[in-house]
Amino acid sequence: MAKVLVTGGAGFIGSNLTEALLKMGHQVRVLDDFSTGKKENLAYNEAYPFLELVEGDIRDVTTCQKAMEGIEYVFHQAALPSVQRSVEDPLTSNAVNTGGTLNLLVAARDAGVRRLIYAASSSAYGDTPTLPKHEEMVPSPLSPYALQKFTGEVYGRLFFELYGLETISLRYFNIFGPKQDPNSIYSAVIPRFIDALVSGRPPVIYGDGEQSRDFTYIDNVVHANLLAMNAVRTQGEVVNVACGRRVSLNQLVKILQDIIGSHVSPRYEETRQGDVRHSLADIKRVKTLLNYDPKVGIEEGLRRTVEYFKK
Repeated sequence: MAKVLVTGGAGFIGSNLTEALLKMGHQVRVLDDFSTGKKENLAYNEAYPFLELVEGDIRDVTTCQKAMEGIEYVFHQAALPSVQRSVEDPLTSNAVNTGGTLNLLVAARDAGVRRLIYAASSSAYGDTPTLPKHEEMVPSPLSPYALQKFTGEVYGRLFFELYGLETISLRYFNIFGPKQDPNSIYSAVIPRFIDALVSGRPPVIYGDGEQSRDFTYIDNVVHANLLAMNAVRTQGEVVNVACGRRVSLNQLVKILQDIIGSHVSPRYEETRQGDVRHSLADIKRVKTLLNYDPKVGIEEGLRRTVEYFKK
């Protein structure tokens, strides 16, 4: 079994990935500064003795170097998420999302890591009208966050071409599922909607609600990461990770109302700066390269997520 590093391993995606890796018998080291991640997301420590926790910031080069010692595979999930946060504070988000990613790439190169799997973002596509979004499209980021995530992809390709470090970038499309935090002002839409409907409050929709997303349940993302780890070879590729189906926010609320049994109507507010109107992934490349196929559809994923939040 492999020795792996998960940056941001106490966060939403990172903790789900960490648990899957531990269940497979891998030795997992988690690097997290707990700025957005939570220690309770790693509460399975006693059940999995091969979990090691390193508390630290990827903006610190020495921390990255120490975390990389003896590692074969890196799953780089750490980031300051949220388009809105990056618009409000571009300097801090850039220091983490761009500078921190570069620190990890250098540390991985110097430590002789076999492969780094990077959590990229569909926000790199911007708001181009072409659907579905495919990897050959020219990126057109609309926010500092989107630009920073795209920069990480470019760095990943360069580190393969210049230094031979195997990398692959997985462009996530609107991930949702258990352990996602509904309480932050930067929370993603699905946990906020569920929290509101379960509590009897109107969910807030920014805009007219006809904007659409390719919502992707967390198990599909974990599956894609594991496939990327086990691929024969990666060479700086970029692939979409999604379901290949889009749902509007108005449709999303209706599905959740039916699952929860709520009749509370949404409240509509002004569109937020930097938000993309429509997003839909072409997933042909990831199917070909990694043999990926979505394991859980949106309705089943929403049912599982609602059950998690009710508990």
